[in-house]
Amino acid sequence: MSEGHWVVNKVILGHSMAFNMDTLITMWAAMGFLLIVSFIATRKLSIFPTRLQLVFEGILGYFNDLVGNMMPKEGRKHFPLIASLFLFIITANLMGQLPLKMIELKTGEMASPTNDINLTAALAIIVLVYYVAAGIMKKKFKFFLHGFSLVAIISALVELLELFTRPLTLALRLFGNILAGEILIAALLGICAWGLPLPIMFFEILVACVQALVFTMLTTVYIASAVNEESH
Repeated sequence: MSEGHWVVNKVILGHSMAFNMDTLITMWAAMGFLLIVSFIATRKLSIFPTRLQLVFEGILGYFNDLVGNMMPKEGRKHFPLIASLFLFIITANLMGQLPLKMIELKTGEMASPTNDINLTAALAIIVLVYYVAAGIMKKKFKFFLHGFSLVAIISALVELLELFTRPLTLALRLFGNILAGEILIAALLGICAWGLPLPIMFFEILVACVQALVFTMLTTVYIASAVNEESH
């Protein structure tokens, strides 16, 4: 889906490929920002923490408790992915509230990278591959098939279909909410740029945080259902 984006076409290994450069730039900017802030927050850890250290400790402590409660035996193993997903998604979502649209491009505009279905789909595919691989490593063939009866086979087919619909809903939910908010703000800016969009912009900050939390919590649920013995 490249409409409204700064699209660059390249031929790689004989195949023509299109890249949404605005998404790539803002995505790398979000990752670079997180790397820098994480380095600053952890450079001089102290028992008397700075405000930045307190923020990171609060976020990481929340997700450490979350994965510990949902996956008592393996929570620590999956914690890095879950915490990294949340930090990246919330940073990417909030980038849409920066005045990046002032940067003029020939086509498209600079905005939140999560307003691109390509990025949200990539995140969802990462989650899919991760929890399927974790489930197979934990339960072997029992992850897919729990018996050889007709009921067990039908149940396995339904669960297999569910495996692929889960990431689809993750990708569409995140993409749809972020894109809808940016379209609404752009429409209000066109009507009256003085004050009218401000309430929606503050609301979109809340939406950005909530959507990052929803994506991460659902990812945690999917991983827990894949690795917990009692889930099947």
